[in-house]
Parts: sequence; structure tokens; C-alpha cells
Amino acid sequence: MDVFEAVSSRRSVKKFDPSRPITREQTDKLLDLALLSPTSYNQQIWRFVTVTDAQKRALLSEASYGQPQPRDAPLVVVLTADLLAWRREPERYWKNHGPERQARVAQALRNEYASNPAAAREEAFRSCGIAAQTIMLSARQMGLDSCPMKGFEHDRVARIVNLPSDHMVVMMVAVGYAAEPAPPRGGQLPKSEVVFEEGFGSG
Repeated sequence: MDVFEAVSSRRSVKKFDPSRPITREQTDKLLDLALLSPTSYNQQIWRFVTVTDAQKRALLSEASYGQPQPRDAPLVVVLTADLLAWRREPERYWKNHGPERQARVAQALRNEYASNPAAAREEAFRSCGIAAQTIMLSARQMGLDSCPMKGFEHDRVARIVNLPSDHMVVMMVAVGYAAEPAPPRGGQLPKSEVVFEEGFGSG
């Protein structure tokens, strides 16, 4: 399967086969690839919590208003973000470069985030969204299915994963094998309605 096929065949599976586990090696591969996802200033704001324990997955299902995906999928990745990543030894985000580059990045991070806490939350959504897509496309490449999830009680999920107070839960991705095919796509809007060349019309 190539990347084009992975993109076109990826679907949000709602029903997973609970009898089909995935291996630790598969999980590790998914997370290794997720770590290559881009982030602003390479600050790697995301923190991934992998949940495979059946009891914890059942709790995540309850916190998701009873949706079965977390309960039945053998792996749930809870994507969270460290809202203070920008100040946690930021020089290490550019450890493969010299001290001058590291100092510039550290100062830029302080300039952007120190007086604007909302900026970290905005970056959390961007970075976790990109990482979630990396996980889902990688899963598809590996013959696995997935489902991105935002419909859950964030406070309950935070307690289940013992979330630090300076972190936030962004979304979850359930990963496993589909118990049945996803329904047909709802219908894509025409390209002419969503793609604009050089801007939105004249002016």
C-alpha cells in the first residue's frame, strides 16, 4: 500500500473486533512514526498515552458517552499536550544544531508563549491533529483500522490517564481491526466549493 492508497482507504471505523489484538511491535511502530510529525519550533508539544488495558479502555468508553470504539479497539492513543513544553529546556528541541540556533529558538518560544497562554492551546490542537493523522495513515499502511475521537468528557479522560495539571487532553485515536466495513462516505463537497486559486475571488 502506498501513501495515496492509505489516504483514500482510511475510514473512521466505529466497530472494532475485540478478539483481534495488535502487537507491541505494531504499537511501537505507530508511535515511532507519530514522533516524526511536525510541530511549531519542533517543540514536540504532544504527549501520547497508549491505553491497552481492558478495564481502562472500558472506562474510556464510558467517558465517551458509551461509544464502543475505546472498549473494543485493542489500542487507544490519548493525545495530550504539555502546555509548558515551550519552557522545558527548549534548547534540546534543536540538539542536532549548534548553540546559536538553540538560543534563537529558545528566545522565540519565550517571545511567543510566555505572555500568551492561549498560544500553547492553539498549538496543542494543531500539533495533535497532525500527529493523529500520522497515526491513522500509518495504521492503514500496516493493515489496521482507526477512529479519531473528540466526543468524550475531557475531565473524566484526564483522570483515567492521570493527566498532569499543566497538560490538556486534545483527542483520542482508537486503533485495531474493523469488525465490519465502515459505511459509505457521507459525500464529499465538490472541489470547486472548497478550493480557491490565489484567494477568495477578486479584491
